Amino acid sequence: MTQTVGDFIIDRLHRWGVRRMFGYPGDGINGVFGALNRAEGKIAFVQARHEEMAAFMASAHAKFTGELGVCIATSGPGAAHLLTGLYDARLDHMPVLAITGQQARAGLGSHYQQELDLAALFKDVAGAYVQQASVPAQVRHMVDRAVRIALSERRVTALILPNDLQDLEYEGPGRKHGTAHSGVGFAKPRVVPAQEDLERAADVLNAGRKVAMLVGAGALHATDEVIAVADRLGAGVAKALLGKAVLPDDLPWVTGSIGLLGTKPSYELMTNCDTLLMIGSGFPYAEFLPKEGDARGVQIDIAADMLSLRYPMEVNLVGDAAQTLRALLPLLQQKDSDAWRSRIERWTGRWWETLHERAHESAKNGVNPQRAFTELSARLPDGAILTSDSGSCANWYARDLKIRRGMMCSLSGGLASMGAAVPYAIAAKFAHPGRPVIAMVGDGAMQMNNMAELITVSKYWKEWADPRWICMVLNNEDLNQVTWEQRVMEGDPKFVASQSIPNVPYHRFAEMLGFQGIYVDEADRLGEAWDEALSAKRPVLLEVKSDPEVPPLPPHVTLAQARAFARTLMEGDPEEGSVIANTAKQVLSTVLPGGKE
Repeated sequence: MTQTVGDFIIDRLHRWGVRRMFGYPGDGINGVFGALNRAEGKIAFVQARHEEMAAFMASAHAKFTGELGVCIATSGPGAAHLLTGLYDARLDHMPVLAITGQQARAGLGSHYQQELDLAALFKDVAGAYVQQASVPAQVRHMVDRAVRIALSERRVTALILPNDLQDLEYEGPGRKHGTAHSGVGFAKPRVVPAQEDLERAADVLNAGRKVAMLVGAGALHATDEVIAVADRLGAGVAKALLGKAVLPDDLPWVTGSIGLLGTKPSYELMTNCDTLLMIGSGFPYAEFLPKEGDARGVQIDIAADMLSLRYPMEVNLVGDAAQTLRALLPLLQQKDSDAWRSRIERWTGRWWETLHERAHESAKNGVNPQRAFTELSARLPDGAILTSDSGSCANWYARDLKIRRGMMCSLSGGLASMGAAVPYAIAAKFAHPGRPVIAMVGDGAMQMNNMAELITVSKYWKEWADPRWICMVLNNEDLNQVTWEQRVMEGDPKFVASQSIPNVPYHRFAEMLGFQGIYVDEADRLGEAWDEALSAKRPVLLEVKSDPEVPPLPPHVTLAQARAFARTLMEGDPEEGSVIANTAKQVLSTVLPGGKE
């Protein structure tokens, strides 16, 4: 049987190890879909409800497996819809390949229906490699280069395939001038800094008396190495959002998340340290790092363009996190005093007590949302995979959930896009069908695009070995994170026209799809609700009617923010009574002087 260009592409991707792709069909990409069908399961296809969600799934597949994520869409609007999910992968340094259709070659440039300049459209997000094919002989080297570049540089790449080309008979490149003859295969290299650079880094770290470490996604596979270095240096360790699973939170010197969604002990750690070791993180907020000049710095990152970007480091090491830390460890001296680490452990112990107390404070207009997360934290099954959306739910995810060894978790980090939690959780379940998966979503993101992807879960869940797939929705009828940012950062009262959203019975919608729906509007019922959800034999949507006036504020409130917040109340906020009451319970201890060791 004649092999078409589409057949060759599917076969070549299979040879590269691709076993799943996410997308949505259309006539512009029919030739490749026909090839997928003829391949009889060599590569599984997951049908999302929208191309943006397919791209999020591809990004999450890369995050939860370390493999290439692949998404596929038709020409025109289908291709354009991929962009947000592709930017999520781009900003979080994930290897993703986008495959799209295009109008027939003879019609290009004629203002044809659904004709977009896709090479230009993808040039930023897939700038490492974006190419449009024109003849069959190109396709071999285009696939090979796109995959190899995506894997080696952890970047997004894109292939654009005119629809008439996909059905042509495939022919390889001739052995003549002007052709390229590529091959399959990529092995991850061992990347370790030069010995003299490791020694310079060790000199800085050995001289420090109060060492702080910050770990991100680049350290996810270096847990043992991070622990060994931290113990040798007597250091405390803060975690960037994408590095939440690097270390278990039962280690008393792990201070939790850092930044706007971070913890007070992480803020204290960075404020009081004299040396900073940053590993595999592009954490963006300089105000939560040491003041420039107060600490010496060493940074480890596989990408040189991320070095000394957030803080002026004294020693910059290009290398794989685990391999570099293993090479560095023998050069580090054991700290002879535990005073610094003891101080960190006191900060952290008090903080967990504070979080527990805050979570159990009563709320005036629904359930305290923190309580939903602390009740889950104590019940998390071994091997659980957690996803969070952007918004106020990300605050409680970052601060209140205690991660244990063997768990995985992620969210849209660099892009911080709404609408990623459910497609992330779907991709996680396909990648690890025997593990429980829990998505945490606000009602804004749920209404934006996550509700539709529940249909995708209903389509596929019976294929999963473990049926536990849970989506918790915080229903507070408010775009809550922005509401609080307006109050605290801008000093503006809540703008009802932009912030209030409709009240939707999410659990009932889920029940229509065959889910188990659970509704909770009393805090004391949260524990039993989580028990019920985690023991269910089908997907569950847990809807929590939560109070929007519980403030998801930074761990350290500046004087400027306190003044802005005061101005909000003086100007009048539609929820002023609840705001004052809940803020008094949750935040005033961080605004008032004192409390710092």
